[in-house]
Amino acid sequence: MTLPRFYPIFDSAEWIARALPVGVRLVQLRVKDRPEDALRAEIARARDLCRQHGAILVVNDHWRLAIELGCGFVHLGQEDLDSADLPAIRAAGLRLGLSTHDDAELDRALACGPDYVALGPVWPTILKRMRWHQQGVEKLTEWKTRIGDIPLCAIGGLTPERARLAFAAGADIAAAVTDITLNPDPEARIREWLRTAA
Repeated sequence: MTLPRFYPIFDSAEWIARALPVGVRLVQLRVKDRPEDALRAEIARARDLCRQHGAILVVNDHWRLAIELGCGFVHLGQEDLDSADLPAIRAAGLRLGLSTHDDAELDRALACGPDYVALGPVWPTILKRMRWHQQGVEKLTEWKTRIGDIPLCAIGGLTPERARLAFAAGADIAAAVTDITLNPDPEARIREWLRTAA
């Protein structure tokens, strides 16, 4: 499966509404700590926006709502895997992306037959506190050798400049969060990302 090489991650459908007209075609909705009704409404809006723009929506974590709302893709972290019903996810036809940080997590991810594997943080990230400080681009090369044709997503501390290094090291996809959302001109930054990933 070929996925777009630029993969922004946003915490609201409003951000997705800003990014899609600029040309984003693969996007993750990562919403935490919201009541279920608010989550359902946010995911449904993001789903509809992505359908209108011919983009792929990846729902982070909330696989039950992704199934209920007819979404096509879900991303799970290692903790999410503990409680996720993978047979139900597959039976619903959802594609699956998985986070990995070390060898044991990669082995576990590969046993699930993922549609992409994410490795992070490649560079230090301010998004969340993690026990892994920095994986480095060399690990991207090692991971890509191990996973073969499965798309490899680099995440953590990426900028367009660093994305070039990640692609050269073997990453198929580069994810970005705060590089866009904290930028004074997010749309211009997205255009720069799209040029980098072209």
